Amino acid sequence: MIIAAILSSLIFIICLVLIFTEKINRTIVGIAGAVLMVGVGKLFGFYSETQALAAMDFNTLGLLLGMMILVALLEPTGIFQYLAIWAARLSKGRPVYLLVLLVAVTTIISMFLDNVTTIVLIAPVTILICEILGIKAAPFLISEALLSNIGGVATLIGDPPNIIIGSAAGLTFMDFLTYSLPIVIIVWVFVIGLLCFLFRHDLAVKPKKMKAIMRLEPSDALDDRKSASKVLIVLGVAILFFFVSGLLDISPSFVALSSAGMALVLIRPDISKTLVRIEWSVVLFFTALFVLVGGLKAAGVLEIFVHLVENAKAIPPVFLGVIIIWVVAGLSTVVDNIPVTIAMIPVIQGLGAAGMSIGPFCWALVFGAGFGGNGTIIGSTAGTVVATLSEKTHSPITPRLWNKRGLPVMFASCILVTLLYVLAFPLFPK
Repeated sequence: MIIAAILSSLIFIICLVLIFTEKINRTIVGIAGAVLMVGVGKLFGFYSETQALAAMDFNTLGLLLGMMILVALLEPTGIFQYLAIWAARLSKGRPVYLLVLLVAVTTIISMFLDNVTTIVLIAPVTILICEILGIKAAPFLISEALLSNIGGVATLIGDPPNIIIGSAAGLTFMDFLTYSLPIVIIVWVFVIGLLCFLFRHDLAVKPKKMKAIMRLEPSDALDDRKSASKVLIVLGVAILFFFVSGLLDISPSFVALSSAGMALVLIRPDISKTLVRIEWSVVLFFTALFVLVGGLKAAGVLEIFVHLVENAKAIPPVFLGVIIIWVVAGLSTVVDNIPVTIAMIPVIQGLGAAGMSIGPFCWALVFGAGFGGNGTIIGSTAGTVVATLSEKTHSPITPRLWNKRGLPVMFASCILVTLLYVLAFPLFPK
């Protein structure tokens, strides 16, 4: 059993290192690691294909796939661009109002849909609006990326790490609205104020063509109003069922997949084009990680880990939660928060097995993973996307510029969320 524990741990650590260094595509690493884990498991008799299948969390995978299908159906309708242009007209071209409205739209969408997809669709429109006004796009793009990451923390379906943590800890959609959303709202308002201060010189520039923005017609961006209406209605019903899924004893994955199926029936799209828009690499990566973690459990690594973390019982739980927030946030500034979350799940489960109440620690993991990625330009996929898109503008986003704006936001938001976490600690379910 010791050999099994050593080999499975070695495979898992090598995969994490390769993912962290980003030398090889993470999906390729995950699949290769999963195959190797099963192969070594069969060879040494501690893991089999049947156990690997049982290790796959179909609640997480189903929720991801269902929401991805809904996003894939919404993308070609132009609804995201419609909302961005509507916000621009409402601001009447005034930079501060434009910033607040654009990030508000981005944040709200990111609470219910994948924030990377949201950024990919909102950012080009933002660049166009800024070019029409004759102002720098960088402050708006950076703010959208930062606030999309923060907004995603608010709900179960807003960010992939939330889905992983929710499934591992049995957290529901309502749990996130109860314990995460209030904290996110406070942090969101604070970060908006901080961004307006950090970008005060850029936002003080008076646009040269303020009236030109009023000539944009939001309806021109809406390519398929009928399909957009149908998918939005289905999405609204899905969110309603997410609220009551605990009462009805149905899983979030069932709600998401049922909604996706209903939307497909109503829209009847070209299915091949819809399937192309789904991020299959993310689904495969998640699947592979579940197989890897399953191998660790089967080899008894988690039991060994329980003994290692038993000393953590001497640390006051609230301080341990704060440590988790900052450790996870720090790691998430340099690598994607998904593998960080996957790596931390066994740690928290080990604390639970050692007799500690893990509820507060799960929320610490949610906050650390969600806010930490804002620290650097590579800390979140949304940041990388806006940086790439900004290369087409007169004010590209450089790592230096991001560090001057994103890093203060990351530290300030983590300090604030730490204070809120300590104050709310007695309220978190044990």
